[in-house]
Amino acid sequence: MRGKGWWLVAFAVLGVLLALLGLASGTVNVPLPQVWGALFHADGGAHAVIVRQVRLPEILTAAAAGSGLAAAGLLMQTIFHNPLAGPGVLGMTGGAALGVALVMLAQPIWTMMPVPDDLLITGAALIGAIAVLLLITAADRRVGGGVTLLILGLMVGYLCTALVSVLQATSEARALKGFVLWGMGSFAGMELARLPWIMVPVSIGLLFALTMVKPLNAMLIGDDHARSMGVDVVQVRRRAIWITGLLAGTVTAFCGPIAFLGLAVPHVARAFLRSADHRLLMPGTILLGAALALGCDLIVRAAWTGAALPLNAVTSLLGVPVVLWVLLSGRRWAGR
Repeated sequence: MRGKGWWLVAFAVLGVLLALLGLASGTVNVPLPQVWGALFHADGGAHAVIVRQVRLPEILTAAAAGSGLAAAGLLMQTIFHNPLAGPGVLGMTGGAALGVALVMLAQPIWTMMPVPDDLLITGAALIGAIAVLLLITAADRRVGGGVTLLILGLMVGYLCTALVSVLQATSEARALKGFVLWGMGSFAGMELARLPWIMVPVSIGLLFALTMVKPLNAMLIGDDHARSMGVDVVQVRRRAIWITGLLAGTVTAFCGPIAFLGLAVPHVARAFLRSADHRLLMPGTILLGAALALGCDLIVRAAWTGAALPLNAVTSLLGVPVVLWVLLSGRRWAGR
């Protein structure tokens, strides 16, 4: 494990470099010395405003979203022993999308409320994710089995998707356009004043995820092996589900449903680290998730594209090859 720790340093350095590049590049390029001055000096120039008020919140949001989704994906893949499990596997992302759809597509119900639109959308996404989370937790007390719970989560996700489709079919064109744009995902639009609303819950979720490395290691071989080592498998699964709900629900509320980061990043981390030890894999996944999200954000708003690309298109283009790699690797990959 010690010999592979330098990968953690490499992931952290990569994340810092991509963050600096993100602060400096865009439709208006800012020289690195001015970026440094904007971050650490009270400069009031135009470049300082761009860096501090526009790009810094976007960079921090991308790092938080990438690390949170990656950690949630690793938790799901371990507790369900399924390499294709991800943060949306229990339907929490679908629940968040349903909450947002109710606000954006069923507008006559909510227009009377004296609440800002962005706060209303964020709150609806969190409520939708938490509602599904409570449902899954209640079901876990009855079914107990991980596979059954996984199938139940998928069915809840399909149900939420079906309800969203019904709302889309009966909504106005203007409202539908806004919902479609939200569904594409974005790290932009965050303000410094609202940044703690995503940073604090994600930080808490990541801290709890890091405290679970020992029981997760025990569950690698199987639930029976973990029980023989004194691990309460049901309690660990419930904790992992709640942590995943906190991370995925918060990220979805502020950034929209981000595809493939939670599913693909843990596999990329395993490929680099060549280890299944969560003492190394969990921090590596968190750091690599932040770095890859920053890289996706750079591609999204790269000047050579001529226009901002949909974030989910970029994450899917990067994530689909990883998923195909996992599927085609079969038992050889599981054996690692």
